[in-house]
Amino acid sequence: MGTVVSIQQKPDRDSGIERLVGLVADDMKRVNEMILSRTGSDVTLIPEVAAHLIESGGKRLRPMLTIAAAQMFGYGGDGHIRLAASVEFMHTATLLHDDVVDESDMRRGKAAARMVWGNEASVLVGDFLLGQAFKMMVEVRSLDALEVLSDAAAVIAEGEVMQLVTAQNTATTEDEYLAVIRAKTAALFSAAGEVGAIVADRSAAERGALRSYGTNLGLAFQLVDDALDYSGAQAKLGKNVGDDFREGKVTLPVLLAYRRGDEEQRDFWRRSLTERQTDDSDLDRAIALMAEHRALEDTIARARHYGAMARDALEIFPASDHRTALNDVVDFCVNREF
Repeated sequence: MGTVVSIQQKPDRDSGIERLVGLVADDMKRVNEMILSRTGSDVTLIPEVAAHLIESGGKRLRPMLTIAAAQMFGYGGDGHIRLAASVEFMHTATLLHDDVVDESDMRRGKAAARMVWGNEASVLVGDFLLGQAFKMMVEVRSLDALEVLSDAAAVIAEGEVMQLVTAQNTATTEDEYLAVIRAKTAALFSAAGEVGAIVADRSAAERGALRSYGTNLGLAFQLVDDALDYSGAQAKLGKNVGDDFREGKVTLPVLLAYRRGDEEQRDFWRRSLTERQTDDSDLDRAIALMAEHRALEDTIARARHYGAMARDALEIFPASDHRTALNDVVDFCVNREF
């Protein structure tokens, strides 16, 4: 008998996504049961590492998008359950891999899995989850859904490699950075929405609308995350404020502050991020420079722009509770505490 993990999803009644949580609650219970059954293994380390991340919270926003999209079209089968679980496993695998690449110490307010079990276990358990995700995709017997999610997996990996190239490089352009987050973050949001339409056998236009919605939602989500790293509270972020700075990540707020600063300020960014020479006061200075050059405000403004595009993409659908809930998700992503 394989070892399994227990999971409980606790709806966040104050998150701004209450409507979505309520609409998908019954199906998300089935998704969670699917995750539970597919995380079991006779290799005890696998469910232990998986449970560490799966049980640590997270709103499971991406699989909820898959469920909501399928429900919006009145889909009555169970393919969306497997596809939603696949999406969540892909996301969880990405987090395990990201923490190794980024040498992160925390994830969702807890020690990162790599800090407990090591880098090798984190990478290999992430690979196990990806394998399980693809098994569930195949079970749905939809080549279109398989193509969309497998394409997303390849794009996410490309995004990771792109980030390695741009990491700690203050010469990165805004377009280059947007290409990274479009691949790393937005690709899975996009696929999560589109496969909900695919399993419901909807038109190319409807699939495209949900693909556009997910892409722009993902971009907005990541840009707000970038800003929150320099302004949010640790308890809300699930990581230390300033982790991006300490890891030498060049994100959009950094790019804006760097581009708008004088040569002495640019030397500071190069020393801190490229050369990784920092002291305890440097994070405060980084935040001060961002305030001076309105880098955080302008990052949020860009996020709102993509949020508006996500809302526009939903306009082809008739008014419904599900469309309203998907609009609420945009508001939640853009208006997180800043």
